[in-house]
Amino acid sequence: LDVRFDTKDSMGANFINSCLEQFAETFKNDAESHNIKDLNIVMSILSNYVPQCIVRAEVSCKIENLKDKDISNPEEFAKKFKQAVSIAEVEPHRAVTHNKGIMNGIDAVVLATGNDFRAIEAGVHAYAARSGNYTSLSHCTIDNGIFKFWLELPLALGTVGGLTALHPLAKLSLQMLQNPSAKELMQIIAAAGLAQNFAALRALTTKGIQEGHMKMHLQNILNQFHLNDQEKQLVTAYFDNKTVTHSAVVEKIKALRK
Repeated sequence: LDVRFDTKDSMGANFINSCLEQFAETFKNDAESHNIKDLNIVMSILSNYVPQCIVRAEVSCKIENLKDKDISNPEEFAKKFKQAVSIAEVEPHRAVTHNKGIMNGIDAVVLATGNDFRAIEAGVHAYAARSGNYTSLSHCTIDNGIFKFWLELPLALGTVGGLTALHPLAKLSLQMLQNPSAKELMQIIAAAGLAQNFAALRALTTKGIQEGHMKMHLQNILNQFHLNDQEKQLVTAYFDNKTVTHSAVVEKIKALRK
């Protein structure tokens, strides 16, 4: 038996499961009153797959508006960007990491607002495989000089009840987002996922992903060795045009402190 609920601004997991278990009790009682002995209730549980609860985030602009300090040829960039998305649409090995990047942005906001990121992850990845082949959640077109980039995915979120009201950081996060409704939070989170995906693809199709990753890696090492602000500036400047490795950074820190 498939039952649909509209839980408004609550995620509604406990409410749904309570209802479903009451349905089971009702069936059992009804079976007993009609002397039906072979009724077997296996389980009563919600599904985290919500393909009717879809949110779409989209951005578009003239191709020439994509030009910046890292993109001198916006036409070439747009074409390469679209190719990168097209690869994720047809190749599962790429699609998994492509979608993982989208979820980097989505999970961060889901966690911050006290929502269930495991439920969101499971439902989103099931949606990405709904055709029978695992594919990209985001898509890109170039038509008549217009670059368009969008994603669609299912999100079942809550802004009332559960941890959203109890956890002080979740409460603060929702206040920072101007106390959105569940529908508005869906839109915010989808936009975060789209922005994260654009940033990753932009890096991949221009300088490569490792430049950003290694900058972060460098800062992690500097924090590990408790460098002060002046030391951090000196080491960061030293590695501005050099390959970052743990051993190389450690050697530079030792030399600096001598």
